[in-house]
Amino acid sequence: SPSLPTVGPARTPAPGMLSAPSGPPLEMVTAEALELNTAEPPRTGPVIGIDLGTTNSCAAFVRGNKPAVLHSREGHNTVPSILAFNQRGKLVVGHPAKGQMLTNPRQTVYGAKRLVGRPYASPIVGQIKDRFHYEIAAGQAGEAAVRLGDRIYSLQQISALILREVREVAQNQLGQPISRAVITVPAYYNDNQRQAVREAGKLAGLYVERILNEPTAAALAYGYGRKLNQRVLVYDLGGGTFDASVLELHDTVYEVISTGGDTFLGGIDFDNAIVEYLLEEFRQKTGRTFQGDRVALQRINDAAERAKCALSERSEMRVHVAFVTMIDNKPYDLDVVLTRQKLIALTEKLVDRTLQVCDEVLQAKGLKPQDIDEVILVGGQSRFPLVHEKITKFFSQPPSKGVHPDEAVALGAALLAHSLGQLEGVVLIDVLPMAIGVGLPGGRFKPVLERNVALPASKVYTLSTHRDDQTELELTVFQGDSERAQDNEYLGTLRLAGLPKRPRGTVQVTVTFEVNNESLLKVVAREGTSGREVVSTFTTRDTPETVKARLAQAEAETVASSATTSVGSGAAPVAPVNRNMSVAAPAAPVLTPDAAVVSKQKGFMGWLKGLFGRG
Repeated sequence: SPSLPTVGPARTPAPGMLSAPSGPPLEMVTAEALELNTAEPPRTGPVIGIDLGTTNSCAAFVRGNKPAVLHSREGHNTVPSILAFNQRGKLVVGHPAKGQMLTNPRQTVYGAKRLVGRPYASPIVGQIKDRFHYEIAAGQAGEAAVRLGDRIYSLQQISALILREVREVAQNQLGQPISRAVITVPAYYNDNQRQAVREAGKLAGLYVERILNEPTAAALAYGYGRKLNQRVLVYDLGGGTFDASVLELHDTVYEVISTGGDTFLGGIDFDNAIVEYLLEEFRQKTGRTFQGDRVALQRINDAAERAKCALSERSEMRVHVAFVTMIDNKPYDLDVVLTRQKLIALTEKLVDRTLQVCDEVLQAKGLKPQDIDEVILVGGQSRFPLVHEKITKFFSQPPSKGVHPDEAVALGAALLAHSLGQLEGVVLIDVLPMAIGVGLPGGRFKPVLERNVALPASKVYTLSTHRDDQTELELTVFQGDSERAQDNEYLGTLRLAGLPKRPRGTVQVTVTFEVNNESLLKVVAREGTSGREVVSTFTTRDTPETVKARLAQAEAETVASSATTSVGSGAAPVAPVNRNMSVAAPAAPVLTPDAAVVSKQKGFMGWLKGLFGRG
């Protein structure tokens, strides 16, 4: 209908260039330059809070005990998490890069947060890499990376350029150098992803004081200075990820008791559902499958996102994108009327998935929806009316309007950053989002540190050699909640060499898993008689497939030798891989009960450890 409001592609702003007074201009930054920037940033000056988002990033700073968002060069409260090469072959970041998405999608990188810290060979990367309009490639270390022109950039480098732009914005507004930050990540990020964000911060010239979970930051923004005594659930539905965390707030103490999430559920997925519907409508009207190029597809995607936002206030919209493709030498438009009811039908399952995560998070601690005092909505997609409707029904109460969905995470990070130099401040007690453990023969997964254990935490267990004169042990480490190792995230392989040649079962190795209050992992393997020790020396060039193959081989050899092998009561056997190397992944590892330590931050000293501890 001609009277309907029409949504089409947004205007493309004029390309802009960024200046970088603290380093070379961003358009001159190359992969090599980023790799060389490995010096430890100075730990001086003010500390800012940064919400490194999938679609947008935001920075905040506390002045006079009041946190405030730092605006972008264009005056917005967020910086698009987008990087691109413009038509002159120069690198642009933020709003200038966003303007390139419609005209040059192949050279425009967005959504890097979804894949940062993941191996290229991981099944997750394989499932979604074709959804992006740019090319996902394998990096030098086998990680998921991006090809732009004739170069391959790691996603840490992409994230570093976004962080560097945020840092520049902060420096321009505060009028002084910035080299310290608290950076937030999804609560459901694994260890690899958290380490990748730390590396990105370093490449951007930032000393990362803390990695802070986004729901915890939002709760801090909600409760700071209010002297609350509540149990809250933070519902964080952003552009690319979803987190749900239950926290108990007691004045200045913020204790996370349960958390969960989905790093592939966010506003992008809502947009994709609309795009699929629009393309199906196009096929039914024309009798042809859409075969337009990436530019046309990005124009449709842009129109879908704008329609989604408009339908929050309207009952229907006309989505019109001109000249999306040629059929029999004739140009065709995409012209579809999208109603709010149809939008609900397309996206209801996505909202239901978020509520399923909420239910799992509650059940993990034996809670019911009625046990929650307030539901805090965070993230741009949480504005969706259907989210409000379903949240109200599920929790029997409307969500709180106490925080700004786009700014809360950055403000919470800034508040924590502000408290770093104070003797009195907030106490944050977080939990491990996913179990960490080892791969067992046969592809099974044995948790060592369980999900939702309070942080910092550590646990020790003992392994023994399985073969005479065995001189090396190998430990494959995974993170996740599946009973199958291959369904969890492969973190790396720890190898301990130089063991003394002794009869099998007489050489014992203690392996300590330590997770600090940022959910960052350290693994220490030590053999007592020789003093050999390895600390977090992970081999990440292995793929999940090679690890799975070794574990399968280990199981076969364990079965073959089980008739002649006896297991001591105080140590677990190790299944061999080859003559001098074995997988430290026993069929039933014996955890040493008196060595299991799970500690909580308590009191003033606990607070200091929480703020400055590095684990």
